[in-house]
Amino acid sequence: MPAAVRIIHPAPALAVVALTAALAAIIDLQAGHPLDGRILLIVLAVAGSQVATGALNDWADRDRDAQARPEKPIPAGEICPAGALTVAGLGLGIYLVGAAPLGLPVLALGLVGLASAGAYNLALSRTPLSLVPYLVSFGILPAWVALGLGVPLARVLPAVILVAPFAAAAHLANTLRDWEADAAGGSRSVAQVLGRRRSQGLAVGLALAVGIVVAISMAFGGQLRPMPALLGLAGLIAVAQGARSARRLWYGILVAAVCWTAAWALSTG
Repeated sequence: MPAAVRIIHPAPALAVVALTAALAAIIDLQAGHPLDGRILLIVLAVAGSQVATGALNDWADRDRDAQARPEKPIPAGEICPAGALTVAGLGLGIYLVGAAPLGLPVLALGLVGLASAGAYNLALSRTPLSLVPYLVSFGILPAWVALGLGVPLARVLPAVILVAPFAAAAHLANTLRDWEADAAGGSRSVAQVLGRRRSQGLAVGLALAVGIVVAISMAFGGQLRPMPALLGLAGLIAVAQGARSARRLWYGILVAAVCWTAAWALSTG
């Protein structure tokens, strides 16, 4: 895989873009709007933000990666630090191209999310405040999508509430994958402060809680039909098997996010 692609962390980036596209389509259809070019602009903007965030992350971590992850693009010499910043700048440009036509409030709120991700990369990822940018950036995502579609924010309030604990679980799962390298480098991220076992248990518990709450709300709303129920169960199983290892947990959370978004789309469509 080319270094310019690896540096943007393609797997989580694609997951975020796909989930945003699904979320935008669901919100638009629930509001009775025809699907139009605004969804494409939203997807373009999110894709740009993911490119910028991933490349900036590798640039910020280049010295630590030289010791702990020498196979990554910058320490491996496959791309220079300036090249990584160029990729990040390109991602920012893509974000601006996608978000600007949606209006100034959309552009500004998205820049808040980008600034939060930048703060994580440049300053907070190795501190006890490492969780905060995840809560901010992912917490505002449903509101940002609704704003871009011209949908009242009240429609996505439950999603905002549920995204926060799921984002916390994703952050813990992500940092657990680099546990040894972070510990050796003196990181004091929230996962390091809590400890490995406690962080993994908390990540599993938070993610499972989100899935269970979504299932209960669908059941009470009469929306828990067979296929959404199967997708919801698949997501719960994916998260539960993550209790065995950090790598399994990270990919289990990604699978759960896809399953639960699809379940929501089918049950409300």
